[in-house]
Amino acid sequence: MDLKNNSDILQNLKDSGCTREFIEEFFRLKELGSERLILQLLYKHKKQLLDCLHKAQREIDCLDYLIYHLSKPPG
Repeated sequence: MDLKNNSDILQNLKDSGCTREFIEEFFRLKELGSERLILQLLYKHKKQLLDCLHKAQREIDCLDYLIYHLSKPPG
């Protein structure tokens, strides 16, 4: 993938779950040549994805705990 190519970048942003508004802001900043702000934008999105991942992991852990205790033989 050639990340200098806007169509490849667009596909990567879509695959990363970025919204239309995010993508528009990304390309606006790219047009301005604001690499620092682009990186800040990408790191912010990454943090949001990680927060969702960690929340889902906590929920899975709770289910695992419940499953474990409910499936133990009595006594």
